[in-house]
Amino acid sequence: MNFYTASSFRNIEIVQFINDQLIKQGHHLTYDWTQSERVDTPSALQRIGQLELDAVRASDCLILVLPAGKGSHVELGIAIATQIPVFLCMLDPTSWAGLEASTFYHIGDITPCIGAPEDWVQTILNSKKTCLSK
Repeated sequence: MNFYTASSFRNIEIVQFINDQLIKQGHHLTYDWTQSERVDTPSALQRIGQLELDAVRASDCLILVLPAGKGSHVELGIAIATQIPVFLCMLDPTSWAGLEASTFYHIGDITPCIGAPEDWVQTILNSKKTCLSK
């Protein structure tokens, strides 16, 4: 399976944990943004944006770790628009059905993963979604 994990820099350690666990199981990360530094120039933003767009497009599924920022939600939109399955990871259900929930969390092929990061990985690995069989 090719996968991409989207989130914000504040979740970098959790994202690295998920990536490491899936890679150990033989899956392929399409782009590791956690190895990048924050950028703010137009040319650097364009370069990173293109890498991330290409990575989402090359993925069999997208993993979105909440809370996440605007860039991650753009990546979610790309996944929904291109019918890439999404695993929506959160510590508690507030983001799924509470005040922090987005309408876009409830359209397309979205699987909520609620609990600890270890639970998210297990849900992803146990999924019968087609993205895991590629």
